[in-house]
Amino acid sequence: MPWPKRFWYASTGPAPMSDPEIPEADRLNGALHPRHTPALLGQSAAEETFLQAFNAGRVHHAWLISGPAGVGKATLSWRIARFLLATPVAQADGLLGDPKPIATLDIPAEHPVARRVIALSEPRLFLLRRPWDDKAKRLKQDITVDEARKLKGFFALSAAEGGRRVVIIDTANQMNIAAANAVLKLLEEPPENTTLLLISDQPSALLPTIRSRCRTLHCVPLGSDDLAFALAAQDPEADSPSAAVAALAGGSVGAAVSLVMQDGVDLYRRLVTLIQTVPKLNRPDSIALADWAAARGAEGRLDMTLNLIHLFLARLARSGVVGPPAIEAAEGEAALFARLCPAAGAARAWAELHQVLGAEARHGRAVNLDPSALILDMILKINGTATDLASRERHVSQ
Repeated sequence: MPWPKRFWYASTGPAPMSDPEIPEADRLNGALHPRHTPALLGQSAAEETFLQAFNAGRVHHAWLISGPAGVGKATLSWRIARFLLATPVAQADGLLGDPKPIATLDIPAEHPVARRVIALSEPRLFLLRRPWDDKAKRLKQDITVDEARKLKGFFALSAAEGGRRVVIIDTANQMNIAAANAVLKLLEEPPENTTLLLISDQPSALLPTIRSRCRTLHCVPLGSDDLAFALAAQDPEADSPSAAVAALAGGSVGAAVSLVMQDGVDLYRRLVTLIQTVPKLNRPDSIALADWAAARGAEGRLDMTLNLIHLFLARLARSGVVGPPAIEAAEGEAALFARLCPAAGAARAWAELHQVLGAEARHGRAVNLDPSALILDMILKINGTATDLASRERHVSQ
């Protein structure tokens, strides 16, 4: 299936990057960058909350845009940024009379601000995100303090422009501690007419002092209709998402795009077929899956495999509490869930494993552990938990 042409990394800081071969840290591979996304679906409540504050003259200096990954947090942030930069400060201050309340964040596509934002050339906008590591030839794992310190130069240069200034931090929980502290100082003493938009799918990972200085806008998972419309906006020629894609995406456009681009549904089916062999795990197939997912040059495949293992365990644990999923994402999934997680006790065991393996995966990716060994270890631990639960059930039945 065809997908839009890639958009590449450029910096809004004092020294723009021009290398077209450097990917953007805040764009999902194969999808439009949020600043290019033409419409935001499913987040009308968050938009309305912001507009109510704006129309009442109470725009907070910092907003935490939270919610699950891929549901439109960044798209909402770029919409807010364009809107603020295109709207005169005097309008919000009531210096232009008593204007009619603004009902939408939309601004015309031909507006100069909209054009400059698309080109990342708007001098009153700063985008803080993970930088490129020239030595390692990859994006850094964190937003570094050196990137955060560029804000000082931005405010010095943009002061001459007048009007509003906007800072987008994507993703805020990727800041290392030094960068977070630099941003905290900014939140404590914000420059005049400045709005900071912090995007985060893990707000609990932020410093409590950062969270306390932000007003929260929460984005929710999309319904099936909105998900289909959002995918069509990414690519008008794309088919409607399958039931399996919708089930696995969980209302996330980003997840749906990844599933389609990387044959995630087929991989999930392969994973389910393998786990159907536990507690007598098919080890040769486990090794083959681990080696395939960890093949050199297939980093997207590795991330997809890790994400699907994480998702499988979440769906499995949930089934022991609320019953089987309404839609199977793979043939035999419901029967497998019923066998491995028949009650709340088993659900707790799978939920604990879900947390443990999630932490191990994050650590393993951060320190560059052998990816094949990482995946194989996760599969073996799933088999071990299945073995323990089966033994416990036999003991109870005797």
